[in-house]
Amino acid sequence: MTHTSTRFPEGFLWGASTAAHQIEGNNVNSDWWRKEHDPAAKISEPSLDACDSYHRWEQDMDLLAELGFTDYRFSVEWARIEPVRGTFSRAEIAHYRRMVDGARARGLRPMVTLHHFTVPQWFEDLGGWTADGATELFARYVAECAPIIADGVRHVCTINEPNMIAVMAGAAKAGDQGFPPAGLPTPDEETTRAVIAAHRAAVPLVRAANPDTQVGWTIANQVYQALPGAEEVTAAYRYPREDVFIEAARGDDWIGVQSYTRTKIGPDGPIPAPDDAERTQTRWEYYPAAVGHALRHTAEVAGRDMPLIVTENGIATADDTRRVAYYVGALNEVAAAIEDGLNVHGYLAWSALDNYEWGSFTPTFGLIAVDPVTFERTAKPSAAWLGALGRVRRLPRGTA
Repeated sequence: MTHTSTRFPEGFLWGASTAAHQIEGNNVNSDWWRKEHDPAAKISEPSLDACDSYHRWEQDMDLLAELGFTDYRFSVEWARIEPVRGTFSRAEIAHYRRMVDGARARGLRPMVTLHHFTVPQWFEDLGGWTADGATELFARYVAECAPIIADGVRHVCTINEPNMIAVMAGAAKAGDQGFPPAGLPTPDEETTRAVIAAHRAAVPLVRAANPDTQVGWTIANQVYQALPGAEEVTAAYRYPREDVFIEAARGDDWIGVQSYTRTKIGPDGPIPAPDDAERTQTRWEYYPAAVGHALRHTAEVAGRDMPLIVTENGIATADDTRRVAYYVGALNEVAAAIEDGLNVHGYLAWSALDNYEWGSFTPTFGLIAVDPVTFERTAKPSAAWLGALGRVRRLPRGTA
């Protein structure tokens, strides 16, 4: 289908996303750094220098701006800002503030994520999110981030994919060494309650830093699709993995919708994609329509007036033509959702860079390739194509 008459609204966010640990490099005080170097964790490869974006963030922003993007979502790293409990690095706070100013100077609107999966080692040693006082410790960190977000940051995300944090905690408690062929492990209920509490403590602190800031969090939407007769099973499977986190966002200024593929649910639970399905480098089914389903489901749960931002959407592939095809399909879904009256405020691709995908550099989600030795950045054709759309805010004629 085509949506040549649909122009994305004025002010529509058009950008790409990253996460600090995945691109910065040498995040030595984080829990993930320790895990990467623990043989028992069986991590394929450590992050090491990653993309060296801690030092090369200006190059990254220059490229995004030159390509036509208007928005850049990046995260700040708790383990850098508070490497030791109660000790906050003014230099690191100033570093991230320079990134905010640098984005704005290049015409990029910064979206700042305060927590993207990693925590300081000392926080993990206390017991993580479910430890006594964890909510207060996270709130204190958020308050210390005020100089970063107090001016010129319109959108702040408190916690990225809290549902995946709860799922990973559930898997760890169950002793799971890997995810099942389809679906997700059962989330840990205590962790679910803890991250919701942390989010609710953070929201007023973000608003106190700047009353004009729009604050929310992002949910990993799995696009659960019920086979005939499996509607109740699907709802019961979905709620603890997704809907409880969407419900927790009521009262926020926006919800981040993140999707990549779908999960079919039968009477006995999740069903793997067929053997002949096209798959990405992460072994997920190639399914560009996922983002449309994710937007519609989120609006159904949160209410049609809730502002929605696609904060992650993309594909891990070595074939850039398939990346463009995926984005074409996804953007047609976004356009259709807007035409149908959903309150969609933006689209940010995952990822700006080929980066460290939580254990391996092999999956390449990036619009921009990064040489692992020289760190030279090379924009892929998909980056030029997607960035150009940001200038006109309209899908080109003939896209389907």
